[in-house]
Amino acid sequence: MSLEIKIPAVGESITEVTIAQWFKKEGDFVEMDEVICELESDKATFELNAEASGVLHIKAEEGDTLEIGQLICLIDTDAAGANAPAEATPAEVVAATPSEGPKATGEIHEMIVPTVGESITEVTISAWLKEDGDYVELDEVIAEVDSDKATFELPAEANGILRIVAQEDDTIEIGSLICKIEVMEGGAPAAATPAPQASAPAAVPTSGNETYATGHASPAAAKILAEKGIDPASVKGNGVDGRITKEDAEKAQKSAPKPAAPSAQPAAEAPAPIVPGARDERREKMSSLRKTVSRRLVSVKNETAMLTTFNEVNMKPIMDLRKKYKEKFKEKYEVGLGFMSFFTKAVTMAAKEWPAVNARIEGNEIVYSDFVDVSIAVSAPKGLMVPVIRNAESMSFDQVEKEIIRLAMKARDGKLSIDEMTGGTFTITNGGIFGSMLSTPIINAPQSAILGMHNIVERPMAVNGEVKILPIMYVALSYDHRIIDGRESVSFLVRVKELLEDPTRLLLGV
Repeated sequence: MSLEIKIPAVGESITEVTIAQWFKKEGDFVEMDEVICELESDKATFELNAEASGVLHIKAEEGDTLEIGQLICLIDTDAAGANAPAEATPAEVVAATPSEGPKATGEIHEMIVPTVGESITEVTISAWLKEDGDYVELDEVIAEVDSDKATFELPAEANGILRIVAQEDDTIEIGSLICKIEVMEGGAPAAATPAPQASAPAAVPTSGNETYATGHASPAAAKILAEKGIDPASVKGNGVDGRITKEDAEKAQKSAPKPAAPSAQPAAEAPAPIVPGARDERREKMSSLRKTVSRRLVSVKNETAMLTTFNEVNMKPIMDLRKKYKEKFKEKYEVGLGFMSFFTKAVTMAAKEWPAVNARIEGNEIVYSDFVDVSIAVSAPKGLMVPVIRNAESMSFDQVEKEIIRLAMKARDGKLSIDEMTGGTFTITNGGIFGSMLSTPIINAPQSAILGMHNIVERPMAVNGEVKILPIMYVALSYDHRIIDGRESVSFLVRVKELLEDPTRLLLGV
């Protein structure tokens, strides 16, 4: 009986595939589940497995493009006895019929992109932590996924062999297929096929089922190598069975042409002179986070009536207070006393007196919050993150400092959750840590105001008719004029200034 093998469905939006490579020849005997060819779509590369044991009859050649469901080959199952490999040695019989170890169940578990937040509709695959063909265990992290707000880890949903469908840097919608797992029972397979003892050691690695991957570049790697103008044959693959991975391609360098045999010419011609003012360029794809930040900032600038008001703060009282009590504070609370806790407490107290600064617009209504959730802008490796300190108005100085450290560390590690980044009512950003003297921060929508801190610089100031050198910080309040009037914005900032210049007010609430 001849079993028809047709192109399987490999994704919702994929309608056709191209035969990249046949690993078996016409008339070869194939085993069930053995990989017989490799298929490529416009998004990923797939392996086609034999659905039965028998003799292979190829119906489409390499380079042919076939539609989903179209016949690609036949397997003559009746010819298995005549064409199967001759008698097996006792060692081969033992290897072919293992009584212990992992076994394929035949089940293919399809993993889709999970829902990671109400407003998130698509994600970008940041990195695969496992290679195609690797064995993965249930709940093992196999990939990192970027959304426009945070980075998430994707755990395996079953034990088995990983088959990657979507490649790194691909952007896919929530609910789309990201990978498949060929479910296995009995634990992980052996690290590698044990080499036969003392017989043709050199022939074993270069024969067998794994040789098709040796020196073969994954689609992402092939693209990088093509852009660099590097021949894949010159790159050593460190992936499964010698496959060239994306990391291999990124590290690969185009080998310089070997100089001719050292002739009588002097070394003066060997090194090319370095030309000053080189005009090299490089392009990098914008991450989902960077694209979303860009889109939101432009939207806020265009859709709000944004103004900025400025003031200056004498930081000497706070600096004196910190200098006096920072050691005792750290000894008691096991956390340092920073400027951010002073500013956070000052903002929460001022917001109670000027609630419009802590409000937002929803449709034709203004929503006033009786609590103050302070968003703290943090510069993370992947871009600007804005985690939220919930109910900051009810927190003590040490609680604020601990929460700031916790959120900042999670932001820099890319571990912030959606809940930790949404719902703030007011934002504080500190450009002073980078040396900024003055700026006009952009509102973090849908909030109505943001406070910008800057660097502290000693300046001559007039105090009671005398000139004194004092540590001064400029502060800026950007606000939405649709909600906040000039009187409210200036009064709010003056109140913040008063609280900071006399920190005892923060403790007494006056």
